Amino acid sequence: MSALFSPVHIGPYAVAHRVVMAPLTRLRAMESGIPGDLMVEHYAQRASQGGLIIAESTAVSIRGRSYLGAPGIYTDEQVAGWKNVVDAVHAKGGRIFLQMCHSGRQSHRDLQPGGDEPLAPSALSFDGMALTKSGWQPVSMPREMTLDEISVAIEEFRLGATRALAAGFDGVEIHGANGYLIDQFIQDGTNLRTDTYGGPVENRVRFLLDVTKAAISVFGADRVGVRLSPAGEFGGMADSNPMATFGYAAGQLNPLGVAYLHIIEPRVKGEVNIREGGAPVAAQHLRAIFNGPIIAAGGFDAESAAAAVRDGDADLVAFGRDFVANPDLPHRVQNGLPLNAYDRSTFYTSDHRGYNDYPFATV
Repeated sequence: MSALFSPVHIGPYAVAHRVVMAPLTRLRAMESGIPGDLMVEHYAQRASQGGLIIAESTAVSIRGRSYLGAPGIYTDEQVAGWKNVVDAVHAKGGRIFLQMCHSGRQSHRDLQPGGDEPLAPSALSFDGMALTKSGWQPVSMPREMTLDEISVAIEEFRLGATRALAAGFDGVEIHGANGYLIDQFIQDGTNLRTDTYGGPVENRVRFLLDVTKAAISVFGADRVGVRLSPAGEFGGMADSNPMATFGYAAGQLNPLGVAYLHIIEPRVKGEVNIREGGAPVAAQHLRAIFNGPIIAAGGFDAESAAAAVRDGDADLVAFGRDFVANPDLPHRVQNGLPLNAYDRSTFYTSDHRGYNDYPFATV
């Protein structure tokens, strides 16, 4: 697996290996979205010397929440909580970027200020669930954002980046994937607008670019990454021509000089592997368009990850579920050690079980 254990640069940072911890929503923050001791321990366990962690999806505003127990980056208390996480990762010699997110229509009135409707590019609902004080509930019908509300959301991402910088993060990742607000603007199945943020792909990608530029104004381009899911259907997403749409988006990121493009592969739907031959098809497509480093994610094992890097389809590979169950995943992969099995039933619970109690390898 030597291809995964050669150094690579992400922006200004020399990263010692190419096994990345993917952003993983685990709902272990406090009800107020403040990272606490559980999260500090979790990230510290998974920090490796010179490795890269992308911290979990984090709301840039109270309107951007979709799950109670997910962290935020819009209050001073949240910044202080994240600083404890960042300091713990840095103490282990790791690097950590914060994934900034706005849920858009993936929310519920109970999570919104004043019980308001969630915001979205267009007033289209879908069959999804949000976690509230009353438990899991079907998402609420959203209302279409005004141009002023779009400007406010862009500013919320800029302020989120400012707070992430104050917390000590090495960079930020713009979450343009998984059916959240930016993805809702990009795909024509969820964006029916007729103004400058809707219609042709040039307009639908505008919000992504405006948000990315806002983050760049804080961190600089080489410390801002972007995540996209070109074939993702989570959150009721659909596009009439996803390869063209996301190819355009990737091309527009080139002149901005962002640190990396993080691509979720369409290979896994539930437990079914849908890729032919195991090749990372989305990364292969966008590799020909995007000029910078590519992080591929989505159902990789050690062998397929090494092949993706060796074949030039990706520069780094992000692991999710295996990093949940194996805090020392890079060590295990490098030394060919067996992996702990993950317990799916504990993914979205609230305590240390299935979060901080997986064993480290003994050799």
